[in-house]
Order: sequence, then C-alpha cells, then structure tokens
Amino acid sequence: MQVPAPFEYERATSVDQAIGLLERLGSSARLVAGGHSLLPMMKLRLANFEYLIDINDLHDELGYIRLSDDEVRIGAMTRHRELLESEILADVFPIFRDAEKVIADPIVRNRGTLGGSLCQADPSEDLSAVCTTLDASCVIRGPGGAERVVTMEEFHVGPYETAVADNEILTEIRIPRKSFKAGSAYAKVERRAGDWAVVSAGAAVWLDGGRIVDARVGLAAVGPNTTGIPEISAALRGNEPDESLFELAGAIAARSCDPSTDTRGSADYKRHLADELTRRTLRRAVERARS
Repeated sequence: MQVPAPFEYERATSVDQAIGLLERLGSSARLVAGGHSLLPMMKLRLANFEYLIDINDLHDELGYIRLSDDEVRIGAMTRHRELLESEILADVFPIFRDAEKVIADPIVRNRGTLGGSLCQADPSEDLSAVCTTLDASCVIRGPGGAERVVTMEEFHVGPYETAVADNEILTEIRIPRKSFKAGSAYAKVERRAGDWAVVSAGAAVWLDGGRIVDARVGLAAVGPNTTGIPEISAALRGNEPDESLFELAGAIAARSCDPSTDTRGSADYKRHLADELTRRTLRRAVERARS
C-alpha cells in the first residue's frame, strides 16, 4: 500500500493558530513541515491521521539562528539547508555542518526542518545526536502561550515518542555556550550517501589551559534512544587530551551502548563503530578547539 488513508488538510499561519487547531482536533491531527518522515509512514499506513496541519507558513516566525554570549537559539522551523549554510553556527558549533553534510540529499535539506527531525524521535536521527552532544534544551509551547523547557533526555521519551503533548508544539532549541575554547565534530557510517546511520557519533569539548574542562559525546543508532554518555564526560574532565584518553572514551562508548543486530550490521560491529567514531570525533573536536 503506497497511498495514505483519507485526511483533511489545514494550514496554520501562526504558532498560536497551530496550537489552537491542535487543541481543537486533538490526537487525530499531526503537524507537517517538510514531511519527509511523516508522509512515507502515512503512505505505508504505519501512521494514520484525520487531519494534517501544514505549518510551513511558520518559517517566518520560527526559522532563525540567533547568537548571544550565553547561548545559541535556533527556531524549530529552521531548515537543514539553513543550518548547513550558516557561517555563524559553523563558527561556534561546527558539528552542525558536519552532520548536515551527511543528512539525506539537497531536496530533503531544502524542506526538512530541525524541529521535524527532533520530533520524529528516530533513534538513528542525526540532529538528535548533535543536540544531545551539545546539551541542548527544547522549548515547548502550549495553549495560552504557556512554555516549558526540557532537556534532550526529557524530550525523547522513547523511540518515535517525545514529551510534546497533542496540543503543544516545539518552537525552539537552546544550546548553551561556555567561556572556554570549544570544538565539536560529527561522524557517521552509512550504507549509502544520505542514508540513516549504521552508527554515528558527535563530540564536543571545552579546553582551558590545555586541559578538558568539559566534554560530551552523543551516539545515534545504538539503542532505543539517541544516547548521551555521562561516564565519558566524567572520564575526560580535568585531563589533557591525548590518544590514550580517546581510547578510554571509545571503550566506554562501546560498552555503554545497546545496539541490535539488523540489516545494517551486527551488534558487535556497531559497538566497534561506536568506539572508533567516538575516538575520531573527540580527536577532531580537540583539534578545532585548539585552533
């Protein structure tokens, strides 16, 4: 079956209108922006909704990248292409450009959005791993303009499930900045260009006086959720970065993840990739922080 079940179409022109429609229509409605994840699932009848609410007109309201001394704020309707091409974002967090270069193809990147990627909550999703690595927070707005801010760990409740309620919408991603030399990187192994990850890893480090004051690693496609590994952060803090430290982090990553054997590879192979990609991204992140 390659044809969706019948549905009604609504088009929202503001965040408040979109929330109002969600509140009125309830769980029978779903927001659609790029639609590159939702529409294929509907064609296969894996997802069926009575209403689709088109939010592409919200790009003027929610499509932005704003930089301050304390944080970076990115609107949920910011498209992949904008993340890829943003020089200010690449200068502060080059991990975004690394990831966007290996996400799908130009057609998808022209339409797909940051918010759509995070709300899909696919355990193999690249930008979820990026945001986990950077300790991002998600701003969720509901009826009456009420907002709440949750961590990435709180946002992703489980595979394909988020903390966003039926009458709420993800509006913004907030990423903290720290007053140290910072570097970040992303690496991915895929079966073909633009495919979902076999395994991917992101790393971010902050250096002061040649020592690591903080570090984070995020993995994708190694378990039911995108995975942050606090044990790696604890092992790296206070140390001077070198190959032995990267090896330690890789070993922690391999034993901390929970991959499954599938058509993309065996569980052992994926653990090997988690080890290797953690080393590579940490090494590259440190190089960028030093430069």
